[in-house]
Amino acid sequence: MKHIIITFSILLVLSAGCKRDFDAANPNAPTIESFWKSSDDAVKGINAAYGTFYRTPALYSRWIYYHGILKSDEGFGSGGDGGLNNLMRFNQTNYNEGLTALTWETLFVGVFRANQVIANVPGIQMDETLKRRIIAEAKFLRALFYFNLTLYYGRPPLQLTPSQTTDKPANATTQEAYAQVAQDLNEAIPDLPERYTGTDLGRATRGAAYALLGKTHLQQRNYQLALDAFSWLVTGPGRQLYALTADYRDNFIVTKENNSESVFEIQFNENQAENTDDDVDESRVNNTGTSIAQFFGPPAVGFNDGAARRWLIDEFLQESTTTGARDPRLAASFIFNNMDPRGPEFSMVYGQTFASRYGNGPNANGVWFRKLLNDHWKNEEGFRSPNNYRIIRYADVLLMYAECLNGLSRTEEAYPYVDEVRVRAGLPTLTSARPGLNQEQFLNQLKHERIVELAGEGWRWADLLRWGDLSPALANRDPEFEGFIPGKNEYYPIPQRDIDLNPNLTQNSGF
Repeated sequence: MKHIIITFSILLVLSAGCKRDFDAANPNAPTIESFWKSSDDAVKGINAAYGTFYRTPALYSRWIYYHGILKSDEGFGSGGDGGLNNLMRFNQTNYNEGLTALTWETLFVGVFRANQVIANVPGIQMDETLKRRIIAEAKFLRALFYFNLTLYYGRPPLQLTPSQTTDKPANATTQEAYAQVAQDLNEAIPDLPERYTGTDLGRATRGAAYALLGKTHLQQRNYQLALDAFSWLVTGPGRQLYALTADYRDNFIVTKENNSESVFEIQFNENQAENTDDDVDESRVNNTGTSIAQFFGPPAVGFNDGAARRWLIDEFLQESTTTGARDPRLAASFIFNNMDPRGPEFSMVYGQTFASRYGNGPNANGVWFRKLLNDHWKNEEGFRSPNNYRIIRYADVLLMYAECLNGLSRTEEAYPYVDEVRVRAGLPTLTSARPGLNQEQFLNQLKHERIVELAGEGWRWADLLRWGDLSPALANRDPEFEGFIPGKNEYYPIPQRDIDLNPNLTQNSGF
């Protein structure tokens, strides 16, 4: 049921480092000159760029969720991983710490692979439509990698050609980095298809590029540019391609992947490359599943390395549906003692009741993020989850579109797009529940709407950063924010080893 066939091996050889005389040719290794010759090479090259998603553990296999979810006030390091727990407390003294340095490194592996495609595919004699599409996909992927680099590190160097050992690029400013992301996406959009079928499902689409472009502008609070990008999906041609699913939960289960609400999602397979279900790294085999379910899974079924803050539950309980029921998104988003309103004796956790698993013990009040888990079909987690990660959903686009309208002082026009999301959850429309909000009140309402719609999906840190809400004051929700230092902890440190190798790189403020 999974759709992109990932071809890693050729470009892994081209990009791997080893200790040897770099002036001497390796007669057993493919070279750039011998590789980029055919349409098949071009496809292998772009597939290798997608393959960066699966490098364990730094990106979408595991750690990207730590950065977007656990570091925010939604979550925390709840297990025995001391490095993770210190990072979530904003206590980092080792700037080469794997959680931050390896994520940086892996994102640049993705940039390198995309750059190879962009530089070499234009010279291949092949079908021109496919050529343009592959180059556009590479620009989308480079944009996605740089979006993450800018979101989490603030000032990445811009490397826009295949890197050489002599390259020593300086930091870009945050604005320059986001401008490059926007440029790549604008150049990619005309040559990206609106949709794919068959084995190509999961590749970058035009809608995905418009959505990421909108996110890029919105993150800088450039509301008009963001609105223009989102308009393609909300009021333009994309309106015929995307729609909210009838059942909210369908966005988080393996049997409903690539549905009408999916704008872009990472495709995962239950990896069968080894005989045991163990954590794997790319030096041995690529894990085409994701290991995050094992690390976010609650005790007895997973490692419980990351969990949710309980204040989130209260956020969902602020309103009832039009029939007086509880917001159905609550139980779809979290595992906790009252997933079933009747209590822990009726709330099921991987085939057992919450009461039987955790009783009155230390986990009795625990809350765990559910959307990336597999409790709907398994009784325990593992390292090779096939559950796709939906990076961008149409509901997210609708809420961002409303945020843009409100930011442009067009608050009244923004109501219908929030209403679409609320009605799907069974809530009364915002138009009827809270008419006449001013700009500031509407933004505060949107902050609530994004929590209850998108909790545990990886966008909370970006939201808090964009709104200027990151501060020690969040400690009333998340005690870890007592260690937050404004002007420093908005971004991670740049790895010290990169600065040591490149005299043109400078460290982020406060580190």
